[in-house]
Amino acid sequence: MYAERASRLTGAVVWTNTPSGAGPGRVLPDGCMDLLWNDGRLLVAGPDTHAYVIESEPSAWMGLRFHPGAAPAFLGVPAYELRDQRVELAELWPAAEVRRLQGRVATAADPATALEEVVLERVTPPEPLLIRLVEALHAGRPVAATADELGLGARQLHRRSLAAFGYGPKTLARILRLQRALALARRGVPFAETAARTGFADQAHLARDVKELAGMPLGELLGGRGG
Repeated sequence: MYAERASRLTGAVVWTNTPSGAGPGRVLPDGCMDLLWNDGRLLVAGPDTHAYVIESEPSAWMGLRFHPGAAPAFLGVPAYELRDQRVELAELWPAAEVRRLQGRVATAADPATALEEVVLERVTPPEPLLIRLVEALHAGRPVAATADELGLGARQLHRRSLAAFGYGPKTLARILRLQRALALARRGVPFAETAARTGFADQAHLARDVKELAGMPLGELLGGRGG
């Protein structure tokens, strides 16, 4: 069972997930990075460019999902170094410090809240320019127009995006568009209308992007629903 709540950290989400059955789990790309807690370990989920399939035995997970672009400043590493990876926090921070934090979360009455507090004590506010970039792309603004509005050249925007999100602005825009489309489709909006409202050329274009980014057809992803 999956549950989430808004974090006290602006733009972040605290979530818990206890799978109800066997079989692989699937995490879709969303432009975000997460600090994870599982089986007594602190881990980091880097930015995904495709669905991340969890093949291990089902177990309880919890995490804090950062606002897009906010995690690298907390972690102290650029996002592209963690792209499509799950790594132990001890690979990024001193092992002794990570052991102390793991003990703190493990003994807390509410581990999810303890995990959130670890982040709140260390995090710095996200850069306003990155917030504006995410907002523009999430609204469907073209990358070139967004770069002009932010006063950035194409190369500078790409470099800033790699460090903040793990990939370039076009990939980020594509992932955010996928999330917009899935949100509509899950509400029962027909696939053709979903495609038109979220900036796809047509339903076939939406289907191709879902298959490439999510690793399965849209109808299957939505539990067998047709278009």
